[in-house]
Amino acid sequence: MSNSDTRYCQKCSYIFLKFILFAYAIVWWLIGGCILAIGIYAEVERQRYKTLQGIFLAPAVILIILGIVMFIVSFIGVLASLRDNLTLLKVFMYTLTVCLILQLLGGILALVFRNQTMDLVNKNIQRGIVNYYDDLDFKNIMDFVQKKFQCCGGKEFKDWSVNMYHNCSAPGPLACSVPYTCCITTKPNEVANTLCGYKMLKKERLDLIDDIHIRGCTDAFLIWLLDNYKIMAGLLLGILLPQFFGVIVSWLYITRVEDAITEYGHYMDGLLDTHDREAKSHGRMAKWFKCMPDMD
Repeated sequence: MSNSDTRYCQKCSYIFLKFILFAYAIVWWLIGGCILAIGIYAEVERQRYKTLQGIFLAPAVILIILGIVMFIVSFIGVLASLRDNLTLLKVFMYTLTVCLILQLLGGILALVFRNQTMDLVNKNIQRGIVNYYDDLDFKNIMDFVQKKFQCCGGKEFKDWSVNMYHNCSAPGPLACSVPYTCCITTKPNEVANTLCGYKMLKKERLDLIDDIHIRGCTDAFLIWLLDNYKIMAGLLLGILLPQFFGVIVSWLYITRVEDAITEYGHYMDGLLDTHDREAKSHGRMAKWFKCMPDMD
């Protein structure tokens, strides 16, 4: 090749880039498989206990979708890195790029339209509260959030009035009350009275300061994010940087493969080529790495 045709990526070792891309793809392939298996197990358990059929905040459904996407995309990366298939390599790179861009756009839009985002979150939380005792997934999540962030309801504690058992017109001891996870505990690991929220929805906000957490969970979560911005920044980097790394490595490897094809002659994809003549022209290693130089 002439100097004008030689790209900077040739300086990178073909074998080194192949190993990095294969290791990257195989790790995420295994992680995706584990996530998918956990999601399937959780969904089986969810169906066994006849919880709500909706997908709102269903960890099992979220894990299954995430696991399928990770498993398929990573498998494409594994196959492409092994066989030097330019089509699969580009599919892998473009898929990672699209996922990365969508996540960035989603975050930016959520910040720009934060009021609309908050309204949407509060409405979905209210929908979950309506089925609080029917959807065990949502119930467990809501109880954890209310304990962790010392809050009650979505926008405010009165969100619990939309539940048929907690509405003031309902019969029974739960009428006009809030779940015990909204109650204020004064001692560590204190076992709260399950009826500590009795008739709290009838009282005014200021009268409840010593009894329950009156702050909504969406506001409490936002305050927690602001107080722990370093942790959130590290979490975001931990999510985005591996994807960005995968895009860069894929791009470099595609460039190196194209350079090797140009430098060492005609290239036929290993998945499609069944002739021995082209493979032998590159040596025994070419049975797997079609664009690899002659190493015999």
